[in-house]
Amino acid sequence: MTSPAKFRKDKEIISEYETQVKEIRAQLVEQLKCLDQQCELRVQLLQDLQDFFRKKAEIEMDYSRNLEKLAERFLAKTRYTKDPQFKKEQNVLSPVNCWNLLLAQVKRESRDHATLSDLYLNNIIPRFAQVSEDSGRLFKKSKEVGLQLHEDLMKVLNELYTVMKTYHMYNMDSINAESKLKEAEKQEEKQMSRSVRHEDRQTPRSPDSLTNIKIEEKHVRRSSVKKIEKMKEKRQAKYTENKLKANKARNEYLLALEATNNCVFKYYIHDLSDLIDCCDLGYHASLNRALRTYLSAEFNVETSKHGGLETIENAAENLEANADKQRLMETYNNVFCPPMRFDFQSHMGDMVGHLCAQQPVQGELIQRCQQLQSRLSTLTIENEEVKKTMEATLQTIQDMVTIEDFDVTDCFHHSNSMESVKSTVSESFMSKPSLAKRRANQQETEQFYFTKLKEFLEGRNLITKLQAKHDLIQKTLGESDQIIPLMVESCIRFISRHGLHHEGIFRVSGSQVEVNDIKNAFERGEDPLAGDQNDHDMDSIAGVLKLYFRGLENALFPKEVFHDLMSCVSMENLQDRAVHICKVLLSLPSNILVIMRYLFAFLNHLSQYSDDNMMDPYNLAICFGPTLMSVPEGHDQVSCQAHVNELIKTIIIHHETIFPGPRELEGPIYDRGGAAEEYWFQKILSSTTDHVTLKTGVMMLKIQHCFILYIKSILK
Repeated sequence: MTSPAKFRKDKEIISEYETQVKEIRAQLVEQLKCLDQQCELRVQLLQDLQDFFRKKAEIEMDYSRNLEKLAERFLAKTRYTKDPQFKKEQNVLSPVNCWNLLLAQVKRESRDHATLSDLYLNNIIPRFAQVSEDSGRLFKKSKEVGLQLHEDLMKVLNELYTVMKTYHMYNMDSINAESKLKEAEKQEEKQMSRSVRHEDRQTPRSPDSLTNIKIEEKHVRRSSVKKIEKMKEKRQAKYTENKLKANKARNEYLLALEATNNCVFKYYIHDLSDLIDCCDLGYHASLNRALRTYLSAEFNVETSKHGGLETIENAAENLEANADKQRLMETYNNVFCPPMRFDFQSHMGDMVGHLCAQQPVQGELIQRCQQLQSRLSTLTIENEEVKKTMEATLQTIQDMVTIEDFDVTDCFHHSNSMESVKSTVSESFMSKPSLAKRRANQQETEQFYFTKLKEFLEGRNLITKLQAKHDLIQKTLGESDQIIPLMVESCIRFISRHGLHHEGIFRVSGSQVEVNDIKNAFERGEDPLAGDQNDHDMDSIAGVLKLYFRGLENALFPKEVFHDLMSCVSMENLQDRAVHICKVLLSLPSNILVIMRYLFAFLNHLSQYSDDNMMDPYNLAICFGPTLMSVPEGHDQVSCQAHVNELIKTIIIHHETIFPGPRELEGPIYDRGGAAEEYWFQKILSSTTDHVTLKTGVMMLKIQHCFILYIKSILK
């Protein structure tokens, strides 16, 4: 029977899972709220711009006196908002920056022109109205996509919950069957001992009566033993059956767990980014066009304002959706960063946290891996075709909203007469047939784009799930070993002896000719850095070491652990971050861990001489980050590379905590203690024949070593 303590453990597991899911659900709600607030602020911003230009058009005829009042009015105006902090933080976004610069420019205006009034009313304001309408429409469509993504994500989480409950149920059945089997074995032992004691207690009787009694007792005992044996066989078969079901259920749970973690990570890294892109579709470009229209008019009216207008022009050039998306995600890092991975929850003492690849499920795993590979190949081809169609449609939309129709120079080719200053450009831009046709084409293209976007996201979601399962099965089915390459060991040994104090090492490029010569020598099986010669360029040696890792077919940090390692960058506590990195890296093959341990011990040693070589852990991480860990395709290269550099920096600083020692992981260890001193000591031994001179040299080295230790203790 199951004890109450075990029932409480079940409840704790379910409660912990439900709490984690509840946090994710709350985060999803906050994401939509954040995007809602973003849309509201955008609409408010566009409304402000329309009000601003409308009012500005009315007072243009009164020249600079009223323009100053207008600027002061809008600068001093405070608007009601539910979250003042949110509005304050939005000032870092490029559209808001343009708005602030625009108000500052208004203060500098000193006179007016009638053409400007016509342009404000009939050109710029309608543009802002169109942008506002487009933004609202696109946000509604994007919100529908977001809700669908949330629904799909919660469906994945519910599937994980169902699989976990199934695993718990089958594991409980296995435990109960095992308990019943042990009970049957105990009954059998009791029956055997009871029979022995009964024979020992029998009293002498007549031969005939004794024979009859023995025959009857043997028949009774035999019948009882057969019943117990039959019951034991049934319980044994039941236990074997339940144990197999429990193993399969655990495998399904682990596969679903891996798929769920990858789906969650994919949503936070890719889907959210795509969703924000949808919300911003055409907004920055359309706003850029409106502002450029204003700039063109202002530059033709008054060249004396060129300095202030250049500032706004630069801001308009910097209206960039990706930059604003990056700022938004950095500002609300807690909302948009991926959550912690779901960990395997062991049940009722089952500590097997990996796939069971032994018979009889090994063949099933191999067959399943092949099926997944075939399915992934088909899905990848299909999804790539959908992606190409979607990207072509997106390019069409971008072409529609980036038409360079903001030049209004022709509007100023008129006489000095003020009788008629109506703009022909405004008339052509607001032509109803032309405008209606363009709007209809744009909306039809947008509808097709969102259809393909949904299809692409759904396909990528399925590919992510299947790829995660395939990779985990393939990883379980085999690994291989190797030692540290000669090129790595020899370059590190040379730099440890001669280059710890070399300024700019790994940052300054060496001679390409010498780099190629050294590399070719290593490829021939030679060691050009062996011996005591120091006639090689230190930057070239460093270039050979970086070139080796850059030339690997697969980066030193496999792509399979990229998502796991990136999830730890958001941890503020460096010790917790190091522990999480250690946990992830322990899943790698031992040969990779040995090379990592050797390399990062050397980089840590090198960083301790940063006062001389100017290469602290951060600078070393910048040099080695792109070489050791490549950013997978489809990721934001700028933001991901910053996370990669922070990760490499953490590993350099905490390498002793992250990598296992020689007892836990056999293999070469980088010897940082007295590398240079030991080298010069060997030089003295090999070159000194006089005993007194040798003794003096050894004494000088000992004094130098003690002095270095004393300085280090003071610095600490």
